[in-house]
Amino acid sequence: MNINATLILQSIAMMIFVWFCMKFLWPPLMKAMDERRERIAEGLAASDRAEKELEAAKVTVDQQIREARDKAGEIVEQASQRHSQILDQAKEDAVSERNRQVSAAEADIAQAANQAREELRASVASLAVLGASKILEKEVDANTHRELLDKLIAEI
Repeated sequence: MNINATLILQSIAMMIFVWFCMKFLWPPLMKAMDERRERIAEGLAASDRAEKELEAAKVTVDQQIREARDKAGEIVEQASQRHSQILDQAKEDAVSERNRQVSAAEADIAQAANQAREELRASVASLAVLGASKILEKEVDANTHRELLDKLIAEI
């Protein structure tokens, strides 16, 4: 066989093989590669969207944390104010109770002092009658001299 014929036949076989590959093998391969490229692009886009959503979520979470801290600070401040109010009210109640007890004690003391004075006056009157009867050496009747004794008691 001739080398030229072999070369021509091999070239024709190669052209048929290339045509066959371009007609039947190349389009599915290109389609698969395009689909793969699209899926990769979609994955990258989804990844970018996810990163943006993550950043937005971080901002939202940070804002909610700040709001929660502010609210907690307000609650602590309100509790502190309520604590101060309760302490002030308790102090006022204690002072008013102390004043009431002091007033009651002063009234009891005054009543006891008046009662002691009355008892002292009565005993002084009976001692005066007894002393006068001893001095006069006769019985002095307290009922007959009541007016004089009342005057004496009033002077004491």
